[in-house]
Amino acid sequence: MHRFFSFLLTLSLATASSAFSQQQPTVTTARDKVIIDTDIGDDIDDSFALALVLSSPEIDLLGVSTAWGNTQLRARIVDRMLCETGRSEVPIVAGISGTSKLRMDEAPWAQEMPAPDKPYGPSVDFILDQIRRYPNQITLLAIAPFTNVGALIERDPNTFRKLKRVVIMGGSVYKGYNDLGYLPDHGADPEYNIYSDIPAARRLFASGVPLFVMPLDSTQIKLEEYERELVFSHGTPLTDALALLYHHWGQQTPTLYDPVAAAFAIDPQQCPVTPLRLEIDHKGYTRPVAGTPNAQVCLKSNSDDFLHFYLGRVLRQKLRGRCNR
Repeated sequence: MHRFFSFLLTLSLATASSAFSQQQPTVTTARDKVIIDTDIGDDIDDSFALALVLSSPEIDLLGVSTAWGNTQLRARIVDRMLCETGRSEVPIVAGISGTSKLRMDEAPWAQEMPAPDKPYGPSVDFILDQIRRYPNQITLLAIAPFTNVGALIERDPNTFRKLKRVVIMGGSVYKGYNDLGYLPDHGADPEYNIYSDIPAARRLFASGVPLFVMPLDSTQIKLEEYERELVFSHGTPLTDALALLYHHWGQQTPTLYDPVAAAFAIDPQQCPVTPLRLEIDHKGYTRPVAGTPNAQVCLKSNSDDFLHFYLGRVLRQKLRGRCNR
């Protein structure tokens, strides 16, 4: 008899627990909304940055915008990379075209896929529409010369300021190119993304939007032979795409400038920041000056921690290729 009443009590508690759980709202973690503005196609680091974002489930990638030079062709590189990794649902838009002095080494890889039926839509219209749809929710990850960003500000500065934040790879505060700690630093240099379009960069730094800067000081992390072999021999659609793009690039050791900025956008603990006021001079130097800070700047990163984060993401994420074009 005692066993029977014990059974009834257990059944009653289980039924009540089930009913209670059905009444509770489902707890979901909101993903961070991100738009990437990239000059993918010449230096290989943009491709590695896109791979990291694609490997990060906490990111809701609203779109990829291409910048600088032949932006339609750059968009085709993005298109194939998304297609190969089963992410063709992500919108691709092309920014303001112009002239780039750098050869687009990765273009032949994209041109092996049939061309799209129509041109990719305009970046500025797309990004402004997304900001209006999701005010104060979007991170703009800008890892290219800032022509598109400057056009956004010029077109609609009020909407631009409704971005949650802008994270950039750009600038050189105290360290310049190849100041890697082995020899005495030679000091700051005009950094490529800044000096390529100085007026646009100045508009960004004066825009009032929360701005997080990953300069040369913190982004010159090398992907050495051992790490490259880990990635290129891994055998997923994503790592296979990186291996082919690397061989089209044709150089030896990538510097992961842009992936450091992408890592910060995903996890700000990857690159602690310092508030600074930066001004851009007529040669494209980003000079720290006295005054109210206009940017949060990462001046130093830990290469071991970053590579552990990066490789842990890219090697563990199982993206499925569904490229039917």
